Amino acid sequence: MGGECEVLSGSKDTMAAEKFFQYRLYLRQRPVMLALLSGFTLLFILGVTGLSRAYQAQREALGNRWFARGVADLNAKRFDAAVTEFRAALLYSRDDYNYQLNLAEALIGVHQTGQASAYLLNLWDREPENGQVNLELARIAAQKGQTADAVRYYHNAVYAAWPPDQETQRREARLELIQLLLRTNAKTQAQAELIALAENVGDDPAQQARIGDLFVRAADYEHALAAYRLSLKYDRHNSAALTGAGYAAFELGQYPVAESYLQMALSENPNDTQAEERLKITQMVVRMDPFRNQISSAERNRIVVDAFATAGERLSQCPVPKSANAAAAGSPPVSPANLSDQWAPLKPQVTERELRRDPDLGQTAMDLVFRIERQTSVVCGMPTGADLALLLIAKEHEGT
Repeated sequence: MGGECEVLSGSKDTMAAEKFFQYRLYLRQRPVMLALLSGFTLLFILGVTGLSRAYQAQREALGNRWFARGVADLNAKRFDAAVTEFRAALLYSRDDYNYQLNLAEALIGVHQTGQASAYLLNLWDREPENGQVNLELARIAAQKGQTADAVRYYHNAVYAAWPPDQETQRREARLELIQLLLRTNAKTQAQAELIALAENVGDDPAQQARIGDLFVRAADYEHALAAYRLSLKYDRHNSAALTGAGYAAFELGQYPVAESYLQMALSENPNDTQAEERLKITQMVVRMDPFRNQISSAERNRIVVDAFATAGERLSQCPVPKSANAAAAGSPPVSPANLSDQWAPLKPQVTERELRRDPDLGQTAMDLVFRIERQTSVVCGMPTGADLALLLIAKEHEGT
């Protein structure tokens, strides 16, 4: 019995020792196993990350490829193809700002302004200071007749932060704004925008001539003449700028200046019929004005006699009932019958001889001439030829 107990006890000790040894071996192997598992896990994560990046890179490459095709078609005004290509690009990057902006421009090209507006308004919420987005929204609003919105978006585009290579877009935005203001007869606002534009274009003769044309449309003839002169300073043979300068000076009543510019314009372009007609009227105004400086009394008297006869002829041809009254600017209502009653008794006195004897008679005669031309222009319409010249002279000396 004693021997068996010793055997059993030894066996138990041996088993315990083996278990302890196995446990110690396990503890030694566990870090290695954990390290191996961690390594495998890391490799798996890196592999998945690499595959994900490769997948994203492939999607980005495909998106860029479709986008590049869309840009090429958009620049070539193949808008239908561009729309398809930009939509394909967006499948690979739905939130890409440039993809959406270019798609909106292509949609405008195919006259799908509703969809374009949706994209643009979403882009505006993301970047309200983006110049191109504001410019496109302004164009859409202008097309829809939403003038107040168009003006607001145009102003945003003008004062946006454009990239250095897109500064011409800022000028284009302001030009489009000016065109809109002129179409809606907001001339005062257009004049203010034109003054700002003129300061920004510098001495570029073509741009200054264009600004001169816009100032004429805005009825700001002083700034128009200044712009034309700046253009002609660098391109003195530009017939269009010469004609514009002549017209601006004409509207300002600077007839000798207008005559000079119009003569130069016709020397550059003899086929300019408008400049030719305006030059004829300008020369008549200069020649028929008895109050201009540096003319002799004899020439002044002759001009008064001719002007009086011209006004009498105009009065006889104006088919106005005797009872009709029409008020001319700057004078009380006078009927043509009353003017005739004043002209007829004065006619025998208006001769060169009587004018020499009575210097004040010339002023009296011309006052009546001016009243006749003003009155008949209101009643019978704008005159032509010598009567138009006399009417312009009357306006020039109004209040003097």
